[in-house]
Amino acid sequence: MSASNERKYFGTDGVRGRVGVPPITPDFVMKLGWAAGRVLARGARGKPKVLIGKDTRVSGYMFESALEAGLSAAGVDIHLLGPMPTPGIAYLTRTFHAQAGIVISASHNPFDDNGIKFFSASGAKLPDEIELEIERELDKPFETVTSRELGKAHRVRDAAGRYIEFCKSTFASQLDLTGLKVVVDCAHGATYHIAPEVLEELGARVVAIGNAPDGFNINDRVGATAPAALQEAVLAAGADVGIALDGDGDRLIMVDELGNVLDGDQLTYIIARHRLALGRLAGAVVGTQMSNFGLELALRDCGLAFHRASVGDRYVLEMLNANGWTLGGESSGHIICLDLTTTGDGIISALQVLEAMLTRNVPLSVLTAGMQMFPQKLVNVRLPRRAEGGFPPAVHAAVADVENRLNGEGRVLLRPSGTEPVIRVMVEGRETALVETLVAELADAVRASLSAPAP
Repeated sequence: MSASNERKYFGTDGVRGRVGVPPITPDFVMKLGWAAGRVLARGARGKPKVLIGKDTRVSGYMFESALEAGLSAAGVDIHLLGPMPTPGIAYLTRTFHAQAGIVISASHNPFDDNGIKFFSASGAKLPDEIELEIERELDKPFETVTSRELGKAHRVRDAAGRYIEFCKSTFASQLDLTGLKVVVDCAHGATYHIAPEVLEELGARVVAIGNAPDGFNINDRVGATAPAALQEAVLAAGADVGIALDGDGDRLIMVDELGNVLDGDQLTYIIARHRLALGRLAGAVVGTQMSNFGLELALRDCGLAFHRASVGDRYVLEMLNANGWTLGGESSGHIICLDLTTTGDGIISALQVLEAMLTRNVPLSVLTAGMQMFPQKLVNVRLPRRAEGGFPPAVHAAVADVENRLNGEGRVLLRPSGTEPVIRVMVEGRETALVETLVAELADAVRASLSAPAP
């Protein structure tokens, strides 16, 4: 990417940071709304409109108002959805035929972070060139359209109900959840009033936790990033399954009836096998560089190709779209079913796993029997400066030695951080002790080779 195309504000998933620290300030967010409105309004027929939804952070009120002011000043009508999962905002953007959807959320981060991300009219993440156009607009002076051209704001009263019906429509019509006891952990986030309703309306007996947001407790020891609360609740309730979502509802982690945590790799495997059996799997399955080697081997045993994208659901989605494939996921719990929706959706992914359970009439623990998770160890090697120009021969030699000792039954990954002088060193293999030994040796080799004084 040339210097003129480098982003100042947008990361891989919108603009995110600590509330009150630039750029996550109300004045910047107002101008971001204005800039986005100017760019997105260019192709509109008639009055352009943009949807705004948010998670349950207390700062969401402030940024909702700021975006509303900026969009109105750009001559864009605003439809306010209130608390709504990120994938729900993507869905409603399509069904409202809006020019864009805006999400106010920092996903799995603590309450004192927040962020702004955008969906296009098709419910997909904005293309790079549109994000760059918005950044160029941000450099221009703020100008308000005439009073006659100002945008109006509307509150969408039935947003949750519309999305609940959509989620239910993705579940097999000949099945229901009658007889299943399900614990759902909403992370005190955007799914608190939606996920329990979806499951109850499909017939499940639902025990809800993490469903009492107060503006400050989002992702606090609950949700997909802290599954211990769900494990405890599943065992205490004698439940058949547990579902953990993150603050904005696009990640999924599950717990089986024995209290075992299933991550995104295991859930992707379950969905892939189910779709293969139904003849509904188009092409290869996509994971990332961090996806467990056990997933790759298990899919290979099923006769399925597996491809790795760069880390980030954005890159999984890009690979799926480029090849016309339909299923991909990350170990963190972002699972994308492109035949059902346009982005990662925790509720819809959970329904696909429940559908697999019911179709085979087996407990969740049985559905992972064909997949052995490989021990994986990640070490962050901090350096005195950013590594430039690739790795020296000594590091390549150390990697080759580790790969030789894994003997084809494991994997090595060196990944420089994009934001700090850190090299992430990952080794996985069949034996925990060997993996821990090899990752320590490789980390030492990287540290020794890259910490030498610059010539």
